[in-house]
Amino acid sequence: MAATTVAAASLSRLAFAEANQAITEVAQSAGGDKTSIRALRVHAPESQLIDLKRRIKATRWPERQTVTDASQGVQLATMQKLARYWATGYDWRKVEARLNALPQFVTEIDGLDIHFIHVRSRQENALPVIVTHGWPGSIIEQLKIIGPLTNPTAHGGTASDAFDIVIPSLPGYGFSSKPTTTGWDPARTARAWVALMKRLGYTRYVAQGGDWGNAVTEQMALLAPPELLGIHTNMPATVPDNIAEVLKLGGPAPAGLSADEKHAVDQLDYFYKHGLGYALEMANRPQTLYGIEDSPVGLAAWMLDHDASSQALIARVFDGQSEGLSRDDILDNVTLYWLTNTAISSARLYWENKLNFFAPKHVAIPVAVSVFPDEIYAAPQSWAEKAYPKLIRYNRLPKGGHFAAWEQPQAFTDEVRASFRPLR
Repeated sequence: MAATTVAAASLSRLAFAEANQAITEVAQSAGGDKTSIRALRVHAPESQLIDLKRRIKATRWPERQTVTDASQGVQLATMQKLARYWATGYDWRKVEARLNALPQFVTEIDGLDIHFIHVRSRQENALPVIVTHGWPGSIIEQLKIIGPLTNPTAHGGTASDAFDIVIPSLPGYGFSSKPTTTGWDPARTARAWVALMKRLGYTRYVAQGGDWGNAVTEQMALLAPPELLGIHTNMPATVPDNIAEVLKLGGPAPAGLSADEKHAVDQLDYFYKHGLGYALEMANRPQTLYGIEDSPVGLAAWMLDHDASSQALIARVFDGQSEGLSRDDILDNVTLYWLTNTAISSARLYWENKLNFFAPKHVAIPVAVSVFPDEIYAAPQSWAEKAYPKLIRYNRLPKGGHFAAWEQPQAFTDEVRASFRPLR
């Protein structure tokens, strides 16, 4: 396979957004060829970090919620603890150094600069994998799995488990450029990912994703490029039509459901009634969300209120409990959104998408499914078998939620290794 080529040139600043938040440096391409693969380095100007802390400290707080639980949204105490640490104890430079220790690049695909991390294993015959994040995630979600996947012998695996890993930022997210025209839906992103893997010289690879990452990964599978051997998902699209109809119209669940199926219906019913507000707003009116571009605390609250289990976990983290995520983990991700000014550009993916998110897409290539119990819904094996006729693995994990790679990196790594062994 061809080695990644990087145009040799001096580094020049690349500005993001009208606010000139220049937080990356990108190597200039020889002869101005934007489709070349150019090295990227992250550096947030100190003035941006000072301004961020000033804005956090100047937050105008609402009154406390009138209930004792989180049924009205992210609780005031959680947000005030988050803000206090963000303004006084958090250090962006730590994650910036972690990012700069990794090989990062940009390349233009379909008129857009796509950012990606690309780490090659030292092991021969490593299997390439492209891993795609979702919202409100980013490349930050996958940082913990890079070492175990690319260097398995140092992390409890064997040399035969090795992967080359490619982790792109979705268009409009993180360090990828923001689309200035419509059309960047999951299918178009999938085409860009196929082009990226071809540009990197890979003649065989696998793909992994959850959340929007699953939507993109399944669209890659539908394109069926001959190089793509199979996919792994931790947020599968498996909801049968009759279940979807019940959830849409209300009424009793169909008779004869297994315990796992009934549990999944109950989870989805709760999510659609109590947890879908953010998605509906972003799908219908993303441009209206000016407040989360202007207020860091507003942005953090919007991102925390993704699903009930994740919000509860994060609240426990800021109460000082030991969880799969740390305070720094959470603020690394939120700060990335803030510094890149991508609250609205990332939200537009919901507006662009015209797919039924949880409906089966008739993926015909091999698929592996890992079910984490605190995901929006725990896909039953019976649904997965119908959605994926070439299901090569189905496994239910004892712990973990929506941000599986981030929260449970060891279990996630084990799942990826096991899922793709039959395809090597």
